[in-house]
Amino acid sequence: MTMIKYARLFFVLLLVVLPGLPISNPTYAESKSFVTPEVAVIDSKMTDKEAFDGLNPQCPREIRERQKIVTVKYYSSDNTIHQGQLVIDGELEEDIKTVFEVSLQEHFPIHSVIPTSDNRFRKDGRWDDDLSMEANNTSAFNYRVVTGSSGRLSKHAYGRAIDINPFQNPYIKGATILPEGSKYDPTDDGTLTPDHPVVRAFLRLGWEWGGNWTSLKDYQHFEKPLNK
Repeated sequence: MTMIKYARLFFVLLLVVLPGLPISNPTYAESKSFVTPEVAVIDSKMTDKEAFDGLNPQCPREIRERQKIVTVKYYSSDNTIHQGQLVIDGELEEDIKTVFEVSLQEHFPIHSVIPTSDNRFRKDGRWDDDLSMEANNTSAFNYRVVTGSSGRLSKHAYGRAIDINPFQNPYIKGATILPEGSKYDPTDDGTLTPDHPVVRAFLRLGWEWGGNWTSLKDYQHFEKPLNK
């Protein structure tokens, strides 16, 4: 009976003492190699007001009202998961989420995903696609004309196009290569190729890839026109 009493007493003490014992949590440095999609480096967390600040005043209200901020997670060039934002036509939100899930599964490195309204990508107060490309930033909505065009609106102007890793996937037309200093090398990490899972995912969802165009190559560019 004495042994039973001691066993019961020991059990009660465990119930009382254990909850109060300190439990050490791993530091960020210790846990960094175990990053999951729920733990990410934040690249962008803009409010609606911030994401559309500096928008070209010529943008029609009906186009602006179709746009939505979509939060995405991705492996970045530092081999950890990051969280960023895309501004895109709300109709395309599920497509974008699907493709970014594929990129995560494939550990496809995407340098950054930050709306072009970020101050780093502005020139004279307005959104500047060249600055975004030079920073190797992935972006979507930007009320602007087609590269090299005098006035024809880009699919980006409608929020129905996205450019991914511009520096690994440049725009090439004759001697013109944008962004400046970029090069298309299919063996480089972050480069899109015809058989890449990210490209195939976009194509399955009805998007066009600029890498399949014949008059020029725009390897970074995917677009999905209305009613397609």
